[in-house]
Amino acid sequence: MPLFSRNAPVGELTVTEADERVRNGVAMLLDVREADEYAAGHAPGAVWQTLAAVAAGAPLPEAVGDVPVLAVCRSGNRSRKAAQLLSARGVRAVNVTGGMRAWAAAGLPVRTGTGHDGYVI
Repeated sequence: MPLFSRNAPVGELTVTEADERVRNGVAMLLDVREADEYAAGHAPGAVWQTLAAVAAGAPLPEAVGDVPVLAVCRSGNRSRKAAQLLSARGVRAVNVTGGMRAWAAAGLPVRTGTGHDGYVI
């Protein structure tokens, strides 16, 4: 049996817990949605890499550094898979439950790349 499984359960955080950890600089939010979704609106400070890139084994963006990764997508399904894949690679990764839909519903900021108000698609 392998030490890490591609389908192993991963830890989860609520959007408010994720926001607090990111604001305190103890974790990095990794948005794994597609380019059009990310461009329409994402959490401030989030770094972007599609689930397909994560699945292909692409290196994480340099901005992630050596802090835990909080994977987020639209609803939490793709990010759960990303967290599983990253965990299998030895990365400290958890899923943000509810994704960006829950993030926006909690009143947390959603911005475009130019800093304007964004929206979740």
